[in-house]
Amino acid sequence: MTSTEWLYWALLSAVFAALTAIFAKLGVQEVDSDLATLIRTGIIIVVLSAFVAYTGKWVSPLALSPNTWFFLGLSGLATGALWVCYFRALKIGDASQVAPVDKLSLVLVAFFAFTFLGERPSLREWFGIGMVATGVLLLAFKR
Repeated sequence: MTSTEWLYWALLSAVFAALTAIFAKLGVQEVDSDLATLIRTGIIIVVLSAFVAYTGKWVSPLALSPNTWFFLGLSGLATGALWVCYFRALKIGDASQVAPVDKLSLVLVAFFAFTFLGERPSLREWFGIGMVATGVLLLAFKR
């Protein structure tokens, strides 16, 4: 992987995150947000299963270490909680307000990475993180 390849994947992630917000807002209009989350999860399971099988990346989950299971399990629980909260927020709020508040996760990731992973953003990076936090507040309370 090149030193900038991560950027292309991150940009694609941002595009798909934006599309997720728009499609989800349209999708939850006539259904309970929790049912919508379940449907979305089922689709993700089918698509990712096919993708992993097609690309030959399947390995027995039993071969994974307990540490890997533990942290992927916590990540799965956090993802499930995220989706339930996100879809519920989209059901009752504007996508243009919900999505920016969701991106407050960038600020929290920086804080958690500093606290738990030992990552040390520079002063310039902390300033940028602060600007993101300010932008989130401005967008969340635009009315």
